[in-house]
Amino acid sequence: MDKLLVVNKEKNLTSRDIVNNLTKIFNTKKIGHTGTLDPIATGVLVCLFGKYTKLVDLLTSLDKEYIAEIKLGIKTDTGDITGSIIENKKYNITKEEIIKVFKEFPSKYKQIVPKYSAVKINGKKLYEYARNNIEIELPKREVSIFSLELIDYEKDIIKFKTHVSKGTYIRSLIEDICEKLGTIGTMNNLIRTKQGGFDIEDSFILDDIKNGNFKFQNIHEFLKYPSIEINDELIKIIKNGGRIKNIYNVQDKVIFTYQGEDIAIYETNNETLKPYIMF
Repeated sequence: MDKLLVVNKEKNLTSRDIVNNLTKIFNTKKIGHTGTLDPIATGVLVCLFGKYTKLVDLLTSLDKEYIAEIKLGIKTDTGDITGSIIENKKYNITKEEIIKVFKEFPSKYKQIVPKYSAVKINGKKLYEYARNNIEIELPKREVSIFSLELIDYEKDIIKFKTHVSKGTYIRSLIEDICEKLGTIGTMNNLIRTKQGGFDIEDSFILDDIKNGNFKFQNIHEFLKYPSIEINDELIKIIKNGGRIKNIYNVQDKVIFTYQGEDIAIYETNNETLKPYIMF
C-alpha cells in the first residue's frame, strides 16, 4: 500500500502513538510521519505508507502554519503548560505592544533548540540530558518566520497565527516573543493548521479513520510534478538509477511511471536528469 494520509492528531497522543494506531488499523508496519508534534499539540500530521515513506525528508522540509497560545507571566521547564513552573513574573502588556513586536520580529534568526526536544547531541537526545539534570549547551538553528498575526489577547493569553520554516520550535518562538515583550510566557496550546499544501480541513481524526471515513492521497495529487510514462528502453536505466538526457524539457522534477507504477522521481541537472528518489 503506497499512500499518504493527513491525520488530525489529537491532544495527549504522541506522533508515535498515531503511527502505532495506523499500524493496527491498516495491518502494515511500513508507516512514517513527516514532522513530530508534541503531545500537547494537535493538528496536521502527514503520514506515509509503503514506498511513499521514502518521501519523508521531502515533505518534512515543507513550511508549517500554526495557531498557538501564550500564557503570560510564567515560565516552565518544558516550555509548555505541561511542565513545572520555574519562574513567575508580573507583566503589563498592551495589544499595541504585541502587534509592534510581531511586526518588527526578525524574519530570519538563530533559534535556540528547546532542551526538551529530540535533537541529538553526542548520540543522546536533549530531553534525556534534561531529565537527568545534566546541563548542556543547547544548539542553535537558523529559522525563518514568514508571518506573525495576532488573533486575540485576553487576560493572560495571547493567541496568534504564524507561518514558519521547517525546524522552527514554537516553544522557542514563544520564549523569544516574550523576551521582546519584556516578560516571560509558556506555550498554552498549539495547532498545526498547515504543512505545505496539506490543510487541517483535509485531515482526519483516528476515530474517522477507524470507521472508514477518510481519504488517501496518491503522489500525483500532492506532488505537483509532471508525470511521464517511460518505455521499455528507459525502464532498465531508470530502475538502476542511471542519468538520462532531459529530452522532456523538465524544469525541476518529474515522476517517472512504468505500466502505471511509480518508479522514481528525477531532477534536472544541466541537460540531464538524475535520480532524486527511487521507489
